[in-house]
Amino acid sequence: MNKLMLVLKAARELGIRKLLCFGRYKLGLKSGHYRRMTPAVPSQSPTLAQRPATLNQIFTPPGAQFIGMQKQALAEAKAICAGQVRLFGDQLHPLNLAPQPPLAHWTAYESGKASWSGPQDIKFIWEPARFSWAFTLARAYAVNLDEACPQTFWQAFEAFQRANPPNLGPNWLSAQEVALRIIAFIFCDQVFANSAASTPQRRQRLWQSIADHAQRISPTLVYARAQNNNHLLSEAVGLFSAAVYLPDHPKVKKWRRLGWHWFNWGIQHQVSPGGTYVQHSTNYHRLMLQLALWMQTLTQLPGAAPLPQATLSRLASATNWLWALTDPKTGRVPNLGSNDGAHIMPLSGQPFHDYRPVVQAAARAFLGKPLFPPGPWDELSTWLSLPRENSLDVPLPQPQAADIPRLENAQGRAFMHTAHFSDRPSHADQLHVDLWWQSENITLDAGTYAYNAPPPWDNPLSATSVHNTLTINGQDQMLRAGRFLWLNWAQAQRIEELYDADGHLLGLTAQHDGFCRLGFIHRRTLTALQDGDWCVDDLLTPTYKKLPKSPNKARLSWLLPDWPWSFEGNTLALQSPLGKVLLTVKGAEHIALVRSGKCIYGNMNPQPFWGWHSPTYGVKLPALMLIAEKQAYVKLFFTSLFHFDA
Repeated sequence: MNKLMLVLKAARELGIRKLLCFGRYKLGLKSGHYRRMTPAVPSQSPTLAQRPATLNQIFTPPGAQFIGMQKQALAEAKAICAGQVRLFGDQLHPLNLAPQPPLAHWTAYESGKASWSGPQDIKFIWEPARFSWAFTLARAYAVNLDEACPQTFWQAFEAFQRANPPNLGPNWLSAQEVALRIIAFIFCDQVFANSAASTPQRRQRLWQSIADHAQRISPTLVYARAQNNNHLLSEAVGLFSAAVYLPDHPKVKKWRRLGWHWFNWGIQHQVSPGGTYVQHSTNYHRLMLQLALWMQTLTQLPGAAPLPQATLSRLASATNWLWALTDPKTGRVPNLGSNDGAHIMPLSGQPFHDYRPVVQAAARAFLGKPLFPPGPWDELSTWLSLPRENSLDVPLPQPQAADIPRLENAQGRAFMHTAHFSDRPSHADQLHVDLWWQSENITLDAGTYAYNAPPPWDNPLSATSVHNTLTINGQDQMLRAGRFLWLNWAQAQRIEELYDADGHLLGLTAQHDGFCRLGFIHRRTLTALQDGDWCVDDLLTPTYKKLPKSPNKARLSWLLPDWPWSFEGNTLALQSPLGKVLLTVKGAEHIALVRSGKCIYGNMNPQPFWGWHSPTYGVKLPALMLIAEKQAYVKLFFTSLFHFDA
């Protein structure tokens, strides 16, 4: 497809408003307007320099009595003080806040006139510079008042200042990254305010840095508007935070107005009435709620206006949506959509994959009640001064998420993605099925791994072929028009639902139209069987009237954990921690098993990114990918049976 046709398709599906915003942004880059608006010399504000040391008290640190704060916070803070930080919720890495010189103005990187050195993927430069790791220092300091924690923060802040002058270098390229630093700086300034390490000079430099950060955001807010995703929310919250924290700055009215307007506009336009977030991603959904919780905290200050009811209503729905996907025993959720490892306020000792701290805090803030019994996942709620007296003793029944409904049986649960996209999809994953045996994820979503790595790892895990669904003739459900852009959006439709007497969903039939251009409709039925097993029926029905010259090839994929395996006839047997998992696929002519991009059973020439699982950004683990193939001129069908033998 030629470039003009792609532009026309993009204009039709993305909308003219987004394209005009993006065009304005590109014009501002090319004309040098943004370079002039964000000079490399930091602004000096006499009003700010005279600002008294009395600050708005945004929250009160909970102190050492909290159940969830002890061992984990102290151990990780000790590692941070020794120069090791956890990136993307995974392994510890050396803390490096200094990009390789020489540094160019941020517009030079964006326009391609300069490139950063060091890691190929810029997210490994950005992640430590978000200062999300500093929240752990604050947690530890609240426990034992160890002066090593604030001293480590201030030394890192000063190192960042030296290595990243305002608007110079890759750490000023993304206004979203700039906004997330504002939140971290304000949080740490509050927690460490009474430390001996928090000298007036250091705090004054931090306040000036917050102002420099805010002045980087506002000129390019049009880019975030073109994206209409977590970028817009992050930048709006960053501006509003700076306005609340620096009330004497001459630009405070502008920052407050922009932040307030675009945060509320973003929530009301990015979250559907049913609670679905526009990016169709559990990780970005959590990020959105974290930003909303911080914004809600700011609006609780004396004299502040509360969030509008229209915003609160969408946030309540968004909280229910994420709750519907959360395993109450582990806090794990399906690894749906893009996962860039974001966890901007890790105010809990729970691991990265545990979503209960955010769900619990959001429930208290936007639903007025907790959703889980008391536990270490309450720490975030405590930090944000959310009410704790309404504790829950009996678990509540979970709601359903409209676009990824949950089915349950005696041994587990399953989810099927049935989205109606209103904005850019991040993954071509319609009718993907995530299946769980108790709290073990049996059929996996591959995740993301990397956005910016060299091929083949330039965001390949967004493709249909790595999801638990079908492809036809090797084609994706949608047209890939760029690393982050899909066109010809596949839309799903729920056809039939089966409930038991208690209202539990036991069966679901849905279809999507992504293969209509190839002459097929894909319909899938997911059924919870009474004995705890699962059945998945896939049917490809032709829509053409004339037979094609050659048969079509359907390929069904199931991504499974990297457990010991064997074949018992045509049945794949996996030895899980809970017992044996048996997967039988009927209707296939050929079956193969792929692990880490290599075929280990059957005859298959796999893609190098098949047979991998990425639980968070920058991490890829081996997984087993069962592939079943069949060719036909007319109807194509498969039946997948999952049996569990504890």
